Amino acid sequence: MYRTHTCGALRITDKGSEVCLAGWVQRLRKLGGMTFIDLRDRYGITQLVIEEQAPVDLHHTVDLLGREFVIQAKGKVLERSNKNTKIDTGEIEIAVSELVILNAAQTPPFTIEDETDGGEELRAVYRYLDLRRNPLKRAIMLRHTMAHEVRNYLSGQRFLEIETPVLIKSTPEGARDFVVPSRMNLGQFYALPQSPQTFKQLLMVAGYDRYFQIVRCFRDEDLRADRQPEFTQIDCEMAFVEREDVLNTFEGLAKHLFKSVLCDYMGHGQHPRFSQPFPRMSYADALRYYGTDKPDIRFEMKICDLTSLAQGHGFGVFDSADYVGGICAKDAADYTRKQLDELTEWVKRPQIGAKGLVYVRITSEGIKSSVDKFYTPELLQQWATQMGAVEGDLMLVLCGDVKKTQEALGALRLEMGNRLGLRKKEDYAPLWVYDFPLLEWDDETQRFYAMHHPFTSPKPEDLAKFCSNGKEDLKQVCANAYDFVINGVEIGGGSIRIHDTEVQKRMFEVLGFSQADADYRFGFIINAFKYGAPPHGGIAFGFDRWCAVFGGSESIRDYIAFPKNNSGRDMMLDAPSYIDAAQMKELALESTAVGKS
Repeated sequence: MYRTHTCGALRITDKGSEVCLAGWVQRLRKLGGMTFIDLRDRYGITQLVIEEQAPVDLHHTVDLLGREFVIQAKGKVLERSNKNTKIDTGEIEIAVSELVILNAAQTPPFTIEDETDGGEELRAVYRYLDLRRNPLKRAIMLRHTMAHEVRNYLSGQRFLEIETPVLIKSTPEGARDFVVPSRMNLGQFYALPQSPQTFKQLLMVAGYDRYFQIVRCFRDEDLRADRQPEFTQIDCEMAFVEREDVLNTFEGLAKHLFKSVLCDYMGHGQHPRFSQPFPRMSYADALRYYGTDKPDIRFEMKICDLTSLAQGHGFGVFDSADYVGGICAKDAADYTRKQLDELTEWVKRPQIGAKGLVYVRITSEGIKSSVDKFYTPELLQQWATQMGAVEGDLMLVLCGDVKKTQEALGALRLEMGNRLGLRKKEDYAPLWVYDFPLLEWDDETQRFYAMHHPFTSPKPEDLAKFCSNGKEDLKQVCANAYDFVINGVEIGGGSIRIHDTEVQKRMFEVLGFSQADADYRFGFIINAFKYGAPPHGGIAFGFDRWCAVFGGSESIRDYIAFPKNNSGRDMMLDAPSYIDAAQMKELALESTAVGKS
C-alpha cells in the first residue's frame, strides 16, 4: 500500500494516527536541524516534518530530495504549532519516521506554483507539468463536474447517451473538414465529424426520441482563444417537439448547471437570474441594441439610433452616412481629452473599422462636444433625451454603413463595459437569441449559404417565402433556430430541423446543389426521411466554452487537458508531423518535398 490517505484528507481529528502518504515534493525548508517538506498530490498539500533527533539515514534521504521528487512518507499525525488557515490540512503535520524516494526528478523548467515563472509556450511543451498547478487542476475538476451533472440531468429527463461514428463522409458547407485517407479504399477519404448532426437526426428517424452525447468534434478553421481544432459538444436532439419544448428543456439543463456547479460546487451562492425565466431576444433586436448576435446583457448601455436627429445640420460626415448611432457611458463625463483621443484611435483599428468618434459630455457646466460647431446645446440635448443621458454621462457616437456601424458600436460598448468595470466575472446573464435569417447571400459567389446548416427548418410562417424563387423573399426567411448566450459568449445553438423530404430537397436547391450532388452527399438522410421522420429539433452546446465561462476565463485551453496552440499545433507532441515514405506509399499519397523519408 503506497498510501493510507491522500495529501488533502487529514484533519485535527486524525491527531495521533499512524499514516502513510505519497506524492510530489512541492518545496523543502530547512530550519536549523529540522526539515519541513510540503507534499502535494491532486487532493492537496500536507506538511511533513523531519525532526532534528530523527535517525541519520532519514536525514540522509532528505538531503537527496529535490522539487517534484515522488516520495512516500510514513509517520504520526501531530497538531501544528503554527497553523496554516489557507489550506485544509493546515492544522496538522506528519512527524516522519520513514521516507522512501519512489522516483527522482529533474528540476522542472518552471515553478509548479499558482503564479508560475513559465511562459505560455514553455508550459505548453511541458503540459503534464503545467497540469500539476492548482489553476489547471481546478479547471479540469470543474470540467469533470460539469460533465457529471450534464449526464445526471439529461438521464433524468429520459435522454439516452448514444455514441456516433468518428470516421464519416466529408460534406460541404460550414468549416473545413479534417480528412483521413483510407488504406483499404485507396484514393478515398473519411472526414472527422464537425458535429454528429446527421446521425442524431437519423436517431430520431430510428425512434430514439431523446438523444445526447458529450462528443469530440473537429473543424479545420482559424483558431482563437475560444476555438480549438478539436473540441467537445454537449450534443442533443428530441423528437415530437416544437421550439418551446426544446428551449424549456435546455433552459432546465442550464439552470441545473448554474445551481449544481456554479452555486453548490464552486460556492458562488444563489443568483436571482438562475431561478427566473431566461430573457429572449430576436436577432434583429440583438443587432439593433447590442451590435452583435451574442449580447452581453450584464450591463445596459444599449445602442441608440440617432440618424434622424443627427442629420440635416451641416455636418457632412453624418449627413452622408446611412446610419448614425451612439452609446451612453454612465458617469464617464470626466473622461479626459487624452482618454477620448485614445478611444478614437481604438475605434479606428482595423478590427473595429470606424473612421472617427464623436463625443458629447454632459457636465454641470452644460453640454460640450467635439461637434459644437454644427450642433447647438439644444440639439445635443435631444440626443441626450433619446439616449437617456443625464449629467455626468458621456455619449459616444459613430456613423457609416448600418450593419458595420452597429457592430463597431457593439465592440465599443464591450470595451467601455470593461473600462468602467461593468462586466463582472461573478455575474452571469443567460439569454436566448432567436429568429436568425435562414440564409446568407454571398456577393462573391453569387449564391446563398445556410446561416446555421442545411438541415435547419424555416419558420412555418415563412415557408411560402422559402418556396419562392425571389432573392429578396429568400433573404427575409427566418430560421426556426436559436442560440444560447451567457455574458456575451455563444454557448450553444440549435434549431427545429427539416423533416419533410420535399422541404429538404428545396433547401439543397436554394443552396445551389445539383440533384446528383445532393444525392451523393446527403442521399442517406433524404432516403431516411421517406420512412417516417418525426418532427424533431435539438441543440449543441460548446462544452469547453461553458466550462471557461463558469471558470471566469476567456480562453478554453485551460479547460482542455491537452490543447493545441493558435497554429493548431500540439507543442508537447510536436504534432502535426510528417509521416515516412512507406506510410505515404501505403496510402497512395505522393511524398512531399519537405517530408521525411
